[in-house]
Amino acid sequence: MTAADSQAGGEKRRASLISLLVVIALIALKITVGLVSGSLAVMAQAADSVLDLVATILAFFAVRVAEKPPDRSHPYGHGKVENLAALAETLLLLATCGWIAYEAVRRLLFKPAAIESGLWAIAVMVVSIVVSLWLSTYLMAVAHRQRSQSLEGNALNFRTDVLSSSAVLLGLVLVQLGQWLGPEWSWLGKADPVVALLMAIFVAKTSLQLGWRSVSELLDAAPPGLAEQIRAEAEAVPGVLSVEAVRVRQSGAATFVDLTAHVRRSASLERAHQIASAVEQRVGLLIGQGDVVVHVDPVQQMGESLPQAITAIAARLGLQVHNIHAHQVRERVFVDLDVEVSADLTLAQAHEQASRLEAAVYRELPYVSDIHTHIEPLTVALAELPAGEIDEALRSRIIQVVEKVEGLNACPKLYIRPDPEGLDVVLHCLADPDLPIAEAHRLADLAEKRLQAEVPDIAQVHIHLEPQPG
Repeated sequence: MTAADSQAGGEKRRASLISLLVVIALIALKITVGLVSGSLAVMAQAADSVLDLVATILAFFAVRVAEKPPDRSHPYGHGKVENLAALAETLLLLATCGWIAYEAVRRLLFKPAAIESGLWAIAVMVVSIVVSLWLSTYLMAVAHRQRSQSLEGNALNFRTDVLSSSAVLLGLVLVQLGQWLGPEWSWLGKADPVVALLMAIFVAKTSLQLGWRSVSELLDAAPPGLAEQIRAEAEAVPGVLSVEAVRVRQSGAATFVDLTAHVRRSASLERAHQIASAVEQRVGLLIGQGDVVVHVDPVQQMGESLPQAITAIAARLGLQVHNIHAHQVRERVFVDLDVEVSADLTLAQAHEQASRLEAAVYRELPYVSDIHTHIEPLTVALAELPAGEIDEALRSRIIQVVEKVEGLNACPKLYIRPDPEGLDVVLHCLADPDLPIAEAHRLADLAEKRLQAEVPDIAQVHIHLEPQPG
């Protein structure tokens, strides 16, 4: 458990304890007033406060249990204990509302009860309103800050207390007014059961709303609109083509998300992991407390070229390819390529891997009519030779050979690397920007052939052409 989690748990426990002490004090005041005055509305308030006490105790223990870290039996933690506590509070609230409504109807229609109201009783209700208002505001702030549904249920209880206590206060004032004005105003005494009935209806409505939310979260219903927000955040990460299968579940204050992010299938494993990590971080900032799991699904991108597609297919099979050449004759496409395999393989093993690659290409690219693979051992790239170890005569000889090719204007970059069979040479040469690509390829191919023919130490050469700046 992190320091932030510990601090959050301490704040929730402190809020639960404060509400517990306040409820006990309010119960004592309301029961005293209700027994002395005979007011049903006040007794209903006392019963509601007893319910608040039970709810507060439930919330207190639910918060402590919900703080426990995930374990083998509860991999998503214990946060749903808060949802269960909120559901229990709802059931208790509905039971209390039923009793209040029954007693109010009985007093209105069948058995009126004498009520002795007094200024001190009115004063007690004023105190109850002020205390409940403060406590509901305090608990709701903590509940929103720590995303605690049990504390939110407790805050709703006290918020209904504010309204119901205000109604009870109005009833007591009307009853007192009727007693002051004389017998002809005795009908004002009915204000007490009427207020109690209205209070029961209001509290029942609020309870049902809380109960529905609790049941929804217990059934893993996603918070409204959150999946769409998560999708938007994930798709904003560079490298993510699209997002699907966004699943969200709530467990107390924690939110758990898993989703599938589509990336280019030509992306490397390292790049795909970087994209997934970026999605997890961005979505994590949105949900706050919880966990995000991202499944990366490589997909073919619209407009993917033939070399890109073959490279992606080879990468999925754990192979590397290069020198991919495609030829189209009428409606038939022929592909030649070099496939690199481990140098430890036998010919039979290497041929089997090449055959698997060919079969995969035929299967995924049905427009390819024929494919030929050249098998070569995979070599570990070595560092470029330090400048001091490069024979300047060799460098000059290479430049002279290339510059004899008419159409290649200059070669500003030359790289020479050791290779088991000789030297690996790479040149960056400049040419006319308006040169047709077929002619550019012919010039590069001519330079490569001349270098291999005239410089005996070269094992492999690669000419990279760049448009000459204007």
